[in-house]
Amino acid sequence: MRSLDARATEVIRIDAMWLCAQPLDMRAGADRLLARVVDVFGVAQAHHGYLFANTRGTRMKLLVHDGFGVWCAVRRLNQGRFVWPSAAAGALPALSQAQFDALVLGLPWQRLEHMQLITHV
Repeated sequence: MRSLDARATEVIRIDAMWLCAQPLDMRAGADRLLARVVDVFGVAQAHHGYLFANTRGTRMKLLVHDGFGVWCAVRRLNQGRFVWPSAAAGALPALSQAQFDALVLGLPWQRLEHMQLITHV
């Protein structure tokens, strides 16, 4: 018997993660998020995840198209803010798994490569 987490990862496969820099009203549901994805990216691709944040950077929504429908998940920080790019950046390149993991924890995901190198002693 497999755990629920193992089955959920099989159902919700995410091959690429995209981040929308412009803030979004967190009252938006799956249909409004999907419309925003199509406006920003041109199409919602199967097995791609799309991340949105509110203006204050305390809430994040993830929309995933699984090939049959869409999933919507919400993450809220009780303290602090997500490290989010400015709205002037528009749509950004896909995030790596490590960048996504750092982002949802509120860590500086944009500097992961630089943080792995020590240049001053």
